[in-house]
Amino acid sequence: MQEVLKAFPGAQRALFSRYHIGGCSHCGFDPTETLEQVSRRNNILDVQEVISYIRQSHERDAKVQILPEELARELKTGQKIELLDVRTPEEYEFTHIEGARLVTEELAQEILKQWPKDTPIVVHCHLGVRSQAAASFLIDEGYTNVRSLAGGIDAWSRQIDPTVLRYASSPAHSR
Repeated sequence: MQEVLKAFPGAQRALFSRYHIGGCSHCGFDPTETLEQVSRRNNILDVQEVISYIRQSHERDAKVQILPEELARELKTGQKIELLDVRTPEEYEFTHIEGARLVTEELAQEILKQWPKDTPIVVHCHLGVRSQAAASFLIDEGYTNVRSLAGGIDAWSRQIDPTVLRYASSPAHSR
């Protein structure tokens, strides 16, 4: 699994969303296990199907990414984009992109119940991992115009706006 996760960073999310593998202690896996072992233990007979799904998910993840330069250009032209920050309140309070809205429980409910499915949405986090999961969730919920900021707020600070503070990577802020 270690090699699978290295080659396809979103593999665990893909496995969980389709097969309910890797999301909890009951269905988790050890990084030293092979994909075949994990599949067999979870009663999935066709490992090639699993590999195909992981590849498809990886390709979808790549298509959902928006580079900081692209987002900056779109925002500069005045395009209406809902910029959603899926970091913790503490991270948001420390630093955030101007115009970004912290996703709270209330905002999440509003999005799911009231926003049109074609609303232009860009989701971001610290490095782009949590935002990719959030973008995938929204796509699975039927939203058709969702992207994830490649490299997260860290890339935004380095490439677009150095006034947006950066913070050190640590286990609490690694995603």
